[in-house]
Amino acid sequence: MPKTTKAKKKVTKAKTKVVSKPKKAAVKAPIKISKTYIPKDNEKYMCEKHKVFFRIKLQEWKKELIKANNEALYNGSMDDNSISADIVDQASSYTDKNVEMKAINRQIKLISEIDKALARIREDTYGYCLDTAEPIGLKRLMARPVATLSIAAQEKHEKEEKVFADD
Repeated sequence: MPKTTKAKKKVTKAKTKVVSKPKKAAVKAPIKISKTYIPKDNEKYMCEKHKVFFRIKLQEWKKELIKANNEALYNGSMDDNSISADIVDQASSYTDKNVEMKAINRQIKLISEIDKALARIREDTYGYCLDTAEPIGLKRLMARPVATLSIAAQEKHEKEEKVFADD
């Protein structure tokens, strides 16, 4: 609303602040890769295609491990020879269950490693050595998708472990 003064009859307008609309961030369309895609050395290391490939590979591996663990737990609970009168059968059953539980525990640890690798993909640190920050390498990641160390750093780590184990 314009203001007027009696003395000069001058009309002044209230100042309005111009607010620019915030620019929308460019939304990236999800990258899709074919089922036969394999990361190549001539592509930029850990490009979006690589991340999608390893995310899918890790998620499928995790599903397989969970399914195998569930089946082992279900089938293991059904097969109970520990009630058997023969002490040898009881010992054999106990040993089998012990070995099976150790395998399940290893797989549970592996599932935890897979979850950590998936988190590193989200954080854009996947594929880089935790010690040196150098690229781990596609061949190593293809063989061991949860790898956190480059081959050189892994060898150094294993040598140090061996030295301490020998003491």
